[in-house]
Amino acid sequence: MVHNVAAAGFNDPGDYEAARPSYPPDALAWFVEHLRIAPGHRVVDLAAGTGKLTRLLAPTGADLFAVEPVPGMRETFRRLLPTVPLVAGTAEAMPFAAATFDAITVAQAWHWFDHERATAEMARVLTPGGRLGLVWNARDRSEPWVDEVWSIMDRVEKKAPWRDHENWRDSATKAMPGFGELHSAQFRHRQAITPDGVVQRVASVSHVAVLPGPEREEVLDEVRHLLATHPAVRGLETVEIPYRVDSFWTERF
Repeated sequence: MVHNVAAAGFNDPGDYEAARPSYPPDALAWFVEHLRIAPGHRVVDLAAGTGKLTRLLAPTGADLFAVEPVPGMRETFRRLLPTVPLVAGTAEAMPFAAATFDAITVAQAWHWFDHERATAEMARVLTPGGRLGLVWNARDRSEPWVDEVWSIMDRVEKKAPWRDHENWRDSATKAMPGFGELHSAQFRHRQAITPDGVVQRVASVSHVAVLPGPEREEVLDEVRHLLATHPAVRGLETVEIPYRVDSFWTERF
């Protein structure tokens, strides 16, 4: 089962594709190196969404596949990446035989999964020695105006599953049967974006997308007002949102 907020909030992914950040070159290089993504290796990008990470992996020459449970996301993925095989499926039940893949990537998604069932499914689908990699663009709140944007989001997302991701490492090391040591790294990047794009970025968040229309517009209007009045960004045609990139990999026994 897909979380109801994800299923509804991501089914019309126009704002998601337009305004969500990609991943920086140094984080991508770390992933490619440690997951051994290369020609001749079979790699599945799980919960691929609109293909934000998939399109960065395509130039590696690996045999690339994608899994995405939400129909709207799949439609956009197919339009943008028509040559990458894509199937419907979830982290807890992938439509593949055992020991099919050399690597699995999960970008911006593990927090939606049932941890125990997903871990077991990763172990089933990976070859012995295969590797699992996870990555998140985490919110960097070091700039006051950005912190104010995310503070607006705090009120909307009090029960959002992603809030657990920063504790993921502690829980995972205690309960990832079939996998070895968890390795991690952090990277930083900045997303150049228009003020309208910032509004789209907020609109792309599932917990905002599923709000009733008037409530959703109230949240977006609050973001618009902040951008129009905050001394750090008012009048600017382009602003920059900082992100911290949390990256992990582990190997199947």
